[in-house]
Amino acid sequence: MIKIDLITGFLGSGKTTFLLKYARYLMQKGLKIGILEYDYGAVNIDMMLLSELRGTQCEVEMLAAACDSDCLQRRFKTKLIAMAMSGYDRIIVEPSGIFDMDMFFDSLREEPLENWYEIGSVITIVNANLVEKMTKEADYILASQASCAGCVVLSRTQLSTPENIENTKKHIANAAEKIHCKKLLTTYMEKSWEDFTDKDYEYLMNSGYHIGDYMKVITEGKGEFSSVNFLDIKDEVPVLKEKIKTLFESEEYGKVLRVKGFASENGKNYEISATENELVVKPMNVGRGVVIVIGSGLDSKKINELLDS
Repeated sequence: MIKIDLITGFLGSGKTTFLLKYARYLMQKGLKIGILEYDYGAVNIDMMLLSELRGTQCEVEMLAAACDSDCLQRRFKTKLIAMAMSGYDRIIVEPSGIFDMDMFFDSLREEPLENWYEIGSVITIVNANLVEKMTKEADYILASQASCAGCVVLSRTQLSTPENIENTKKHIANAAEKIHCKKLLTTYMEKSWEDFTDKDYEYLMNSGYHIGDYMKVITEGKGEFSSVNFLDIKDEVPVLKEKIKTLFESEEYGKVLRVKGFASENGKNYEISATENELVVKPMNVGRGVVIVIGSGLDSKKINELLDS
């Protein structure tokens, strides 16, 4: 049977960065891997970031997530059926940070997928400097992902403190308690990713998963997550950074949780990744002027006015 891993993590946690490292480790072991990537928005930013992995040992597939949950689950199953015919040793699924864990487990319990796939590891990525106050919906997603993980991998620990790391773990435990998950069975990996050894990756590869026992929350109306997408952004990096800061600082745009995309400056391309407490800009070989804003209760008209100004 084909092993299939799930890498989850709330918006801006660092899933794609981790996936790049994990995938390279699997390829070094001689495995042929398939990556199934889907994002929350009309443009799949992470697909572009993962394109460097493509080769004889790795292929990256995209699943459009801009549809309702039933449609998404059908597309997910159809894509996995096709990937099962491609000779992969292992498949890695990286969904949007806004992800219903049931979709993964339910799909793999159904024929023909249950005859072809075996769940390997569920790995949840969490920023070690997690913001203290999150929306009810965000806390639910965080807790549901952590409750199913074989291991929670903390990101940016080298930029954190022992106190912040403990506060993040307490936040996860409190969020789990709110959805009646009495005990988190997951383990934590707290070391800097730059210090990961083959032994660490081997542990993650075999860390397994848990069937989280929690109360499912269905959100409706204004609290639901949405995205606003912009193509052919002309702003150079300094101007765009200031606009992104404004999105997070002002409530008139809604509750902005994540901004990501690409911008250019002096003929060079850059990746932009922002959350409430972090804005990172780094050089990229690929990319175009595109930005995705993700959050809840977003006012798309006002966001458009800001980014088009």
